[in-house]
Amino acid sequence: MSGPLDGFGALVTGGGSGIGLATARRLAADGAVVTICGRNKERLDAAVDELGGTGSGVRSVMADVTVEDDVVAAVEAASDAPGGLRIAVANAGGSSHMGPLVSTGVADFKATVDVNIVGTFLTIKHAAPQLVRSGGGSIVAVSSIAAAVSHPYLGAYGVGKAGIDMLVKVAADELGRSNVRVNAVRPGLVDTELVAGIFATEEVLDSYLTQTPLARAGQPDEIAELIRFLAGPESAWITGQAISIDGGHSLRRGPDYTPFAEPVYGADALRGLPPSD
Repeated sequence: MSGPLDGFGALVTGGGSGIGLATARRLAADGAVVTICGRNKERLDAAVDELGGTGSGVRSVMADVTVEDDVVAAVEAASDAPGGLRIAVANAGGSSHMGPLVSTGVADFKATVDVNIVGTFLTIKHAAPQLVRSGGGSIVAVSSIAAAVSHPYLGAYGVGKAGIDMLVKVAADELGRSNVRVNAVRPGLVDTELVAGIFATEEVLDSYLTQTPLARAGQPDEIAELIRFLAGPESAWITGQAISIDGGHSLRRGPDYTPFAEPVYGADALRGLPPSD
């Protein structure tokens, strides 16, 4: 049976796990020829196997989204599909650093900004021309509610995600004339391996759930459903938007990471004093 995305080429960055893997599964279920990329070959191979192997229409390519040549190669691989490249999901991102701004090293700050902003920029830069040549399509970036709601001690991450939201607006404005739509999704707390520490720390988890009207974390498949909607023809008149999918968390305040940060940096750093004081 054919699906609404039959033969469409789709690229999902950071597709080896979590939201990216769930998105690849959802797009493939509707007939897309999906290429996932990431930095870990073993994880990518396992993801392809989980999704049914290369015969399922899913394949992988190694790529670091902060390296332009890698992104070019990933886009080229995804463009080799019967319908051309029609969907690009800029999912790769995140943060390996947490701490007060006054205690944050420049290298840590840049690394987080690079993987989010530069990685999304390069994905848009190189995917967009292929979508134009295919007659149009959709780019979906994965942002975060941290783009709009303060997350103390995750400053670099918030800046990175806010940068994604503005990239989406500019790209949507520039590419609309070529029938290329660009949108972002803003997940709240989603149950993936990347946030296992949150689920293992009762105080931090409670600070999320008590500020979430629906009082639970999201699942990767729920985020994938929104991405699938924005990627497909059902959302043909939506572009330039950042849509929160967070159980209502963004209606209230961000989480309290003090139980993580204070034992590492000390109370003085949390109130704005650098380590040398």
